[in-house]
Amino acid sequence: MNDDRIIELEIKAAYQEDLLQALNKIVSEQQQQIQRLESTCQLLNERIKSVSTEGMGNDASVDEVPPHY
Repeated sequence: MNDDRIIELEIKAAYQEDLLQALNKIVSEQQQQIQRLESTCQLLNERIKSVSTEGMGNDASVDEVPPHY
């Protein structure tokens, strides 16, 4: 009976090791995806800023009150 218990514990440990490796792989893939998304967001923010500054012209102010106020 003692041998059966040891074998059962070894099987559980092997399954846990496989699960841990699978989870590590998933976390690594997610980290790479997060880095790509952050890079994309940064590029989009820069593009939005450049488009908004181009559209405003040289003399326009962001906080300028519209003429009807």
